[in-house]
Amino acid sequence: MRMLALTKYGRRAASTRQRLMQYGPYLVNAGIEIDYAPLFDDAHVERIANGGRSDLLSVGKAYEARLRRIMRPNNIELIWLYCEAFPYLPAFFERLVARLDVPIILDYDDAIFHMYDNHKRSFVRQILGRKLETTIAQASAVTAGNEYLGAYARRINSNVHIIPTVVDTTSYRPRDQNREGPLVVGWIGSPSTWRYVEPLLPTLLEVVRSKGAVFRAVGGGPEAARWPGVDARDWSEATEIQDVQAMDIGIMPVPDEPWARGKCGYKLIQYMACGLPVVASPVGVNRQIVRENVNGFVAEEGSQWASALSRLIGDSALRVRLGQAGCEIVKRDYSLAAYAPEMVKIVKETYLSGKVSIPAGRARS
Repeated sequence: MRMLALTKYGRRAASTRQRLMQYGPYLVNAGIEIDYAPLFDDAHVERIANGGRSDLLSVGKAYEARLRRIMRPNNIELIWLYCEAFPYLPAFFERLVARLDVPIILDYDDAIFHMYDNHKRSFVRQILGRKLETTIAQASAVTAGNEYLGAYARRINSNVHIIPTVVDTTSYRPRDQNREGPLVVGWIGSPSTWRYVEPLLPTLLEVVRSKGAVFRAVGGGPEAARWPGVDARDWSEATEIQDVQAMDIGIMPVPDEPWARGKCGYKLIQYMACGLPVVASPVGVNRQIVRENVNGFVAEEGSQWASALSRLIGDSALRVRLGQAGCEIVKRDYSLAAYAPEMVKIVKETYLSGKVSIPAGRARS
């Protein structure tokens, strides 16, 4: 079986690596050949990560290349589509994918529908506000990163699976020995999510300074590096796991807004897999991942963040207990080993069904 993977980005993006590529060996072992076709290359992602802007000429060429790829399917028997084929273009272009007349698996791990239905410009809301409904309706199966996303899809498609963003726990694991130096309160992410941290930074930096700790930000880009007192480091796939292992506490602040409610808590899963206690905003799936005083704490206001971090920084036994519990939770509920068989099953069943329209009564959770 040949599957065409229409991703938005290449390997540089966590969405591509974690939502599909890490399942690659399992799918290949099941007889599924994967042809990866990202819309934007890694150079585009790198430019955005470093504070640059999209090159309109390059974007136009990327869209043209995707259109050509869809028009020449080359014996493709199944399509794996991440989010949408043509961002910010009308639903007509999404229908071109369905014209290939092969089963489609649609995957999304962000509330991308809110890019359109909550857009600040009314004409975008009017033209694209319900665009994703077309993409969902023509899919044979939908894999959504959490229940918030899944609930949106179930209004339109009955064959919806909840597949959280998981990690390979043979690679993501606690560090082998104690690390020397000051305690590290850490965050890992991208420039687009760094803005969630900034409102809390005065509180965070005051706490870590008063306790003799360090605040480290990995992947925050140029904006993170501008803050005095922030140990800002570039993200690299080669060092990502080591960067998390070098932390002692992991944080994930997010605002209580529609887009953030669709987040899948990937940062928390990374931290926990490496044995870190976590502190997070009680928004969306974070409420499910973080179990109060079991693997971490939730915090809304600055005073709650200060209290949770102060407690963790000052109590090494607490950090160990919460970190160990989090590690076990990831192995059971958020690991590649736990979800790879389900993903292979979804792909096989979708291929064997050979149906583009989904009959009622086949809903999945």
